[in-house]
Formats: sequence, structure tokens, C-alpha cells
Amino acid sequence: MKQLEQLEIISKPNNQHNENPHNLWDEVSRDLISHYGHALYKNWFSKIAFYERTKNNKLLLAAPSNFVRDWIKSNYFETIIKLVAHYDPEVKSVDIITKELNNFYAIGSQELQEPIKNEVKNPINLETEDDALAFLDQRFTFENFVIGPPNELAYAAALAVAESKTAVAKSNPLFLYGGVGLGKTHLMHAIAWHSKKVNPKRKVLYLSAEKFMYRFIKALRNKDVMAFKEEFRSVDVLMIDDIQFICGKDSTQEEFFHTFNAIIDNNKQMVISCDRSPSDLDNIEDRIKSRLGWGLVADVHSTTYELRVGILESKLEQMNINISQNVINFLAAKITSNVRELEGALNKVIAHSTLIGREVTLESTQDILRDLLRSNERIITIEDIQKRVANHYNIKISEMSSVRRARTVVRPRQIAMYLSKILTPKSLADIGSKFGKKDHTTVIHAVKKVEQLMAEDADVREEVNLLTRMLQN
Repeated sequence: MKQLEQLEIISKPNNQHNENPHNLWDEVSRDLISHYGHALYKNWFSKIAFYERTKNNKLLLAAPSNFVRDWIKSNYFETIIKLVAHYDPEVKSVDIITKELNNFYAIGSQELQEPIKNEVKNPINLETEDDALAFLDQRFTFENFVIGPPNELAYAAALAVAESKTAVAKSNPLFLYGGVGLGKTHLMHAIAWHSKKVNPKRKVLYLSAEKFMYRFIKALRNKDVMAFKEEFRSVDVLMIDDIQFICGKDSTQEEFFHTFNAIIDNNKQMVISCDRSPSDLDNIEDRIKSRLGWGLVADVHSTTYELRVGILESKLEQMNINISQNVINFLAAKITSNVRELEGALNKVIAHSTLIGREVTLESTQDILRDLLRSNERIITIEDIQKRVANHYNIKISEMSSVRRARTVVRPRQIAMYLSKILTPKSLADIGSKFGKKDHTTVIHAVKKVEQLMAEDADVREEVNLLTRMLQN
């Protein structure tokens, strides 16, 4: 990397940056383009934005992810610091912050803006100051959500809530649950964006359960509980993320209980997300468990191979980047834990390829992700699946390869075939041979049957998801 004296300095220092601090980053950006070229600037520096210049002359820049922030800091931060110092010697320090997606996004007063001081501002146009909805990720819309059997119920329910101008009785509350990185937050943001699009005057408040608790504690400390109650109960749509956070917190549960009742009684909409179903929540009052299950409980469960392929293809289309189908298929087969890790792996592969100027190949992908792949390497065999399923349904392992047609045997056998298809790289013929030398068409029928049952029966869907998690952990 060239030192500052080797860079082509386009502009001379000026003293106008305090009046318009955006100009400082604009000048630095022009020099970065001149030195590193438009391609590198577009891929990396264009993702960095001016955020804030503090009263003690600290310049804060914002990155959309920890990955971008860390890469810039590791490779180009010294150059950025020197350029900033050249254009404005009054700046004492420079830092890059990351926008946090799961913090406090909906705001209704200046006081509510305090928790988001360290996030990238991404406001939308608001019709009225007291009906404010901001700091939602613009990528998280219904249009950008890839739909498949694991999430289609949750998607349909979320869209119905967002498109309705009043509370949806059969989906109030709408309770979304599933593991980390499977799309719950995406759907929550999408509901907020679409609700405002359908009815701009609709008051939507979205925050985490943790922020709900902190706001309640602050209201108690300031002896301003009535204002807290009025604010949270005056909205049209109240969205609370990660409700499992209030487990074991009695006072917060009490206030949530009363807030919940007030929202529902006033025919307003509640949307809640969690990492598990209401019945599986521990250290939470039974009356709250009961209310959480009043409306529609929709799970966002583990992705299928086909859905992961669709997610990768959609992501590449948004980025306007082409890579070979065998690389896409490889990533979809190997990165199975969650969507967040899958997209992170894709970003890492593309970033590495862009920096060194080489085409993305299967070999380069394997090399770049070798540490990640090693940590995800959990070899699941068909025998493992048969044992786990047989034990779960209390049947003999020998029944997996028998010709018995009793329903108590056929259903577990079909589920084991389905799991073998999505959790192992084996061909349909290989899978059939492990189940009593059955034809590959029998396996295809079993897979389709289980997919149909999962779409129609929540109990079957939960059983299959549970078995999947048990096998992967």
C-alpha cells in the first residue's frame, strides 16, 4: 500500500468541514477513487458513509456489516486516517461503526433516539413527526424474501398483517419463531415497511424485548410509567423481537402482559418473534404463554437445499454478479446452519475474488472457506438418520428396510428418506438401497409426501424440524 505522500492529492485542505462535515468524506473519497480505481472503490469504499462528527472532533464513518468494517480497518484504515488528517487537521480521531439490525429501529420521540446513537441512520420520509418509523434495513422487504416450504406460512401471515389496515383477528398476535439467521428479523422489517406503504398514517413501533425492558426500567426510575404506558399503547402495530429475553424477568413480564392486553383489546396488531414456540418458553408466566398462542403461531424453520440455492441466486441477482452454478450448489450443500452464515460465506468468496481479480471457482471457494467448512463439517449418514427417526417414533431400526405398510411404520420411513435427501449428499438410488433396496421413485414419492405433510400439518413440520436439529447438533 502506498503511503500518503505517494497518493495523488486532488484537493487542498479547507476550513469548511465543520459547517458541512459531509464534504470531508467526499474529498477523501475522490482521492481513494483516484488511487485505487473505480472497481475497488465501488466494491469497498462506496459502502462506507459519513455518520457523525462529534463535538470533540471525532469522525465516525459507518459500514453496513462487521465484515466490511473489519476489512476496511485491516487494509485501508491507515490511508483513510492520513487523508482525513490532510484535509482537516482538527479531526482528533476516526472510527468506523456498524449498523446493528436487531436493536431499536422505531422511534417516536427524541428520548427514544438515544439507544441508537451508534447505528447508521437510514431514515425514510415521514408524514408526521410523532408517527415516526426509521432505522429499518431497506434490504429486508417482502420483495427480497425468498419463499420456500420452510417459511411460506410465516411469509403469508406476515404479508397479510402488513397489507391489512386493521388488526388481523386470526393472526393477532402473529408469533414468528425459529432458529438464528432463518429470516424472522427480515419478516419483521418487511411488515413495518409494507404497513407504512399501505397506510402511511399507521403508527408502527418495532423494538427488541431487551429495549422494551430498558425503557420500562427507565420509566420506573424517572417515575414516568404513565408516559411509558401511553406511548406503547397508542400505536397501531407493536412489534417486539426476541421475546425470549423477558423469560425470568418478572416485572417486565407483568408490564408486557398489560401492554399486550391493551393492544389486543383496542383491536391493534401485535407481532412477536422468538427463538422457540410459546409452549417451549421457560421461566415465563402461563398467562403470557397462553396469550402468545392466541393468534397465529408460524415457524420459520431450517432451510432446504433448494431454498438455499434460491437465496444465493437471489442475492447474486441483487448484487449483479454471476458465478457458476456448481459453486452455488456447493455453498447450498455445505453451509446449512442458517441464512446469515450462508450469505456471509458468499460475501467472503466474492470479496476475495474482487480483491485479487480472479474468477470464482469451486477450488477457490473451497480454499477461501476451508476454516468455515471445517467448523461446519458434521457428517450425517443415512444410518444416523434411521437410528434417530426409529428411536423418535419408537419403532425397530429393521422396520426402515422392511416391506410393512402399517402407517406407524410408513410415516417414519418416509421422514427418514426425506431427511436422507436433504441432509446427505447421497443419490436417490443410494438412499433407496439403504431402505430395503427400494427404487429411486419410492424415495421421490416419500420426499414429496413429507413436503406436503409439512406444508399442511404444523405438528409434522415441527417433528421434522426437531429431528433435523437433533441430527445437525
